[in-house]
This record gives sequence, structure tokens and C-alpha cells, in this order.
Amino acid sequence: MAGAREAGGHMLEQVTGIVDVAARETMLFAAAGLLIGGLDDGVVDLCFMGHRLSRGTRQRLTVEALAAPEMPGRFAVFVAAWDEEAVIGGMLSAAVARIEHPDYRLYVGVYPNDPGTIAAVRAVAATDPRIRMIVGPRNGPTTKADCLNSLWRALVADDATAGRATRAVVLHDAEDVVHPAELTVFDALIDGHAVVQLPVLPLIRPGSLVSGHYADEFAYAHSIQQPVRAMLGAALPLAGTGCAIAMPMLAAIAAERDGAPFDATSLTEDYELGLHVAGRGGRSRFARVRDGRDGSLVAVRAYFPDTIPAATRQKARWMTGIALAGWDRTGWARAGAVADHWMRLRDRRAPLSVLVLAVAYLAVLLWPVTILLHWWSLTAHPDDRLADWLLLATSLLLGWRLLMRVVCTGCAYGWRQACWSVPRFFVGNIVSLIAAPRAIGRYLRVLRGKPLVWDKTRHDFPAIEGIAPV
Repeated sequence: MAGAREAGGHMLEQVTGIVDVAARETMLFAAAGLLIGGLDDGVVDLCFMGHRLSRGTRQRLTVEALAAPEMPGRFAVFVAAWDEEAVIGGMLSAAVARIEHPDYRLYVGVYPNDPGTIAAVRAVAATDPRIRMIVGPRNGPTTKADCLNSLWRALVADDATAGRATRAVVLHDAEDVVHPAELTVFDALIDGHAVVQLPVLPLIRPGSLVSGHYADEFAYAHSIQQPVRAMLGAALPLAGTGCAIAMPMLAAIAAERDGAPFDATSLTEDYELGLHVAGRGGRSRFARVRDGRDGSLVAVRAYFPDTIPAATRQKARWMTGIALAGWDRTGWARAGAVADHWMRLRDRRAPLSVLVLAVAYLAVLLWPVTILLHWWSLTAHPDDRLADWLLLATSLLLGWRLLMRVVCTGCAYGWRQACWSVPRFFVGNIVSLIAAPRAIGRYLRVLRGKPLVWDKTRHDFPAIEGIAPV
């Protein structure tokens, strides 16, 4: 009996030792990764704060304060649509009812094998001559960029026929709510810039943590991260919606790409286009402008996915296109462009960040197990000052990250949503953990030469009267 107890005690010691090592190593790896990532984010925040302090107490930029051009320019709004029968009619009707600019046309790209979307667009186009439907030459889905190229060719032909040049192309998605003053802002700012990007404000579905985590992420990215990129002179990736691209820049890109300015082989043509514009020396402007009439931010509003499967599918596409395939396609910035290199590195850290996050959650699970084993075996838990120091540092950085998230969400959506941003932080982590393997698998299929197709999610269009100014 004594021998059995001794053998059991020895086995418990071995198990405790193994769990101790696993807990310590996973914790050290995760803490080191979180420390590096937290410091990286902290530097961005400090850059933003320093910039704000250097500006002093300037008033917010408003639409009314912008210098209007002598003559309003003509704008072409591009909307690529595949399987958007449920939303495209509402989006187009709302756009033509809301946009206050006097000179624009909506070009809507559809596919010949998508009769539902074609019928929805045709019904609205019959009520307003500013809506022009373009049926692409290929069955869908191809890529969004391929659809946009069909719209570009139609616009070039229309301009040649009319003998008048369009000033800029504006990109929108089929589920977007367009701000009335959007084209007014673009008209005032596009001179001297190749690209003007507006903020994106995701709409939050009541009770949906998944939907809300997009609001938190965009609130930070479009309040702090994008302004810092612009301030440092780094390339400004486009959001794929709510952005205006000057016609001369698009024409120059089209000339070097056989008449197609949007790269049809890309999963994230908007991100890459922003980098390409910067590589050609084009100036970008991230514009946060308020409408003086109601105080609303001139921004794009839209519903984002509100379920885990839909969100992971979308996040996987972004991760594949930006951090994996995009790295292969766009490379690095020009020599000496330190800020641009830094920002591209931040864009591409997502897969590594997810690995660190997964190991961190494993360490969180192992730590109470090792404490329990030491209690059971009546042995002292080993003291580890390095681990304690790293745990304290990463905890402080996590607290700072959550504070910045709360502040940005609160400024964009109010204090109630700011409080919800904390639990939504962990929901976003879960989405990223699930999306990462999907992104890697998709990237491997791209490397094997599998054709790219439009991996889109189901969209909903909101009731316009239910959107409060923010």
C-alpha cells in the first residue's frame, strides 16, 4: 500500500512538473508577444495624443467651413453588386434621396446570372436617370475589383460621349447609407489630393455583441490609427467604401494595367489601391468632417455581420488579402519610408497576433490547473519574477488598450456602447481565433492557383429614419 502511495505521489509530481513547464512557457511566449504588440499600439496612441496637443484647441472641421469649388465637379459613384437583391434597391433609393450634390451618377455593376439583383436595380433606375446599371461580361461571382472594372469602362465611354470629364470616382457597397453631404466634402477636398477617405461607422444591432465589435474596431481605427497614418505620411489604405479617387490618378493606374485600374486578382483591392496611389506619389486625405446642421459626422454607415460564422468569413478574407496574400503582392514601401514600413508591418501582424492570443488563452487555462496540482500535492508553487513582471506589464497594457477602446467607442456612439465595448473586445478575439485558420487555408488555396471569387456575406439595409446623427 505504501509503495502504491509513493508511486502515485511520484506520478503526481511528474504531472505537476510537466504542467508547470507548459504553463510557464506558454505564459512567457504570450506575455512577450502581448508586450510587443501593446507597446506598438501604445506608440500609435502617443503619436495621436502628441498631434492633438500640438494642434491646440482647434474647432472641429465642418462642411460649412470647407471652401467650395467655383463650379461643382461631376462624380461617379461605383457600387459593385453580387447577390444583393435584398438591399440594393433600398440603398439606391436612399442615396438619390439623400445626396445633396447637383452633379453625380450612380454606376451599379451586376452579373448576367444574378436576375434578382438586376431586377431590383432596374426597378429603381426606372425612377431616376442618375442610376446606370452595367451588366458585366462574365457570370458571377468573380471579384469585386473585376466588377468595378466593368463600371470604369462604362464611365470612360460615357465621358467620351458627353465630352465632359468626371472629377472623381466614389466607391460604395450595396448596403451603405450615404451621408447627404458626402459628395460636397469630396468636392471641396479632392483638389490637391489623389484620394479622400471618409470614416466608416458600423451600425450596431441591439443585443448583438458580434455586430457591435465592428463598431469598436472602426471607432479606434478611424479615430486614431488612420489619422496617425496620414499625419506620419504613411500610405493610407482605402476602406473600399466612402472614398473618392481622383480621375487622373485612376486613369494613370488604368493605363499601366491594360485599362483596368482595379486589380481583379486581389481579395482586398481597396487596401492595395491605397498603397499603390501612395507609391505613385499621390496625396491622401482622411477627412473627419461634421455637418454643422445636426452635428453628425460625414461618414458611411452600414450593418456589418452579426453572427460568428459571417464575421469569421469576412475577417478571414481581410486577413488573407492584407496580411498574407497582400504581403506577397504589395511588398514594402520605398527605402527610407520608416513610417510606411511600420504601418505595413502593423497591417501584417494579424496572423502572429492570433497565434499569441491563442497561446495566451491556453496559458490562462493552464495556470489554475498548476495551482490546483500544487495544492493537491502540498508543494509550493515556483516563484518566477520574470513571469510576474511580464504579467504586470501586459495587464497594464491591456488596461490601456481597453481604455482607448472605451473612449473611442464612447466618442462615436455614446457611453452605453462604450461600456459594452469591453465584453465585445473578447468577442472580437474569438472571431479572430476562428478566422485565422480559415484565412491560412484560403491563402494556401491561392498559392495553389485556385481562382479568386467574391466571398461575400449577407447584407441588410437599415430603416433610414432609425439612424440617429453621431
